[in-house]
Amino acid sequence: MDKSPDAFRTISEVAEDLDLPQHVLRFWETRFNQIKPMKRGGGRRYYRPQDVELIKGIRHMLYDQGYTIKGVQKLLRENGNHFLVAIGNGDMAAVEAIAQRRQADQVPLTAAAQPRGDEDALVGQPKVKPSRRFFGLGKGDDEGPVQPDSSKLSRDNRALLQEALFDLLECKRLLDQVR
Repeated sequence: MDKSPDAFRTISEVAEDLDLPQHVLRFWETRFNQIKPMKRGGGRRYYRPQDVELIKGIRHMLYDQGYTIKGVQKLLRENGNHFLVAIGNGDMAAVEAIAQRRQADQVPLTAAAQPRGDEDALVGQPKVKPSRRFFGLGKGDDEGPVQPDSSKLSRDNRALLQEALFDLLECKRLLDQVR
């Protein structure tokens, strides 16, 4: 007998549906505080339908799109849970709507509304615009491809290298624990 779409799922059901090991789901709970299954007596986990949808989006970004955990955390922080749920469901119209709404929220102020000095720095435009790596929106002059003869890295490449370094250090820490 199949469960209702609104029914809670056990960790084994979620792991089987998304083709993930159970220990990966437990690990993701430690890395993504947005995943909050209910826990009953004995620590048994029950995932809400919205938790499963979010996990599906996280899985897609990590496994299919090649993002790092830190990169997905940044996407969640900048765009919210609905963004990853829409990606996990393949709803590109919703993804575009969220991206456009976010871009509309970052419309620059007129010259009269710009802050005049550092004491007003909390009002107005942010000094550093956030990166939109997934859609390539909002790129600055120092982002994007760099000429081969140039001696500097683009901001995107620097961020990717920093994420890779973080992941390697985390792997080293885990390996040191096992030894």
